[in-house]
Amino acid sequence: MDTYYTIDEKYLQAVEEYQYGETPKSLQLLNEIIAAEPLYARAYYQLGLIYYYQLKDYQQAGYCFKTCAELEPLFPDVYVHYLKLLAFLNMEKALHAASAKALQTPGIDQCNVYILLGKQAEKVKQLIGARAYYEQAYAVATRKAAMEYIEESLERLESKQQRLAAYRYSLT
Repeated sequence: MDTYYTIDEKYLQAVEEYQYGETPKSLQLLNEIIAAEPLYARAYYQLGLIYYYQLKDYQQAGYCFKTCAELEPLFPDVYVHYLKLLAFLNMEKALHAASAKALQTPGIDQCNVYILLGKQAEKVKQLIGARAYYEQAYAVATRKAAMEYIEESLERLESKQQRLAAYRYSLT
């Protein structure tokens, strides 16, 4: 029987179990943490990761990510996963509300947030809005790979806009 002296030690053990592929043990530890300390936000974050990526329980993952963001709004790690989930589920209002909070959080990768917003706008055929998000992402991008991805996205948008244009007129 393992003995943990603090909630933090139990949390670190749960994270370690998850990283080693011991999802059931990690779930058990995280649920014990929440039972003992219901305001421990990072336990909700780890549960959200497990429910989203391992168990594919999107409703429970959303609840966990949202709870984490509400309990600890300055914890930047939760936002990208939460925004990915909201975009995947096409929850546009919640996506925009959460992204507004995310962009004000110190330590957040703003480039990723804008890319996610651009993808969502593109997915719902709001090409002008998607372009604006991708341009904002490019403005704050610091990695070459991200800049290349944004350039490809802008080219893809241009191609889509050309296909949607019914006629092009030119004066000769």
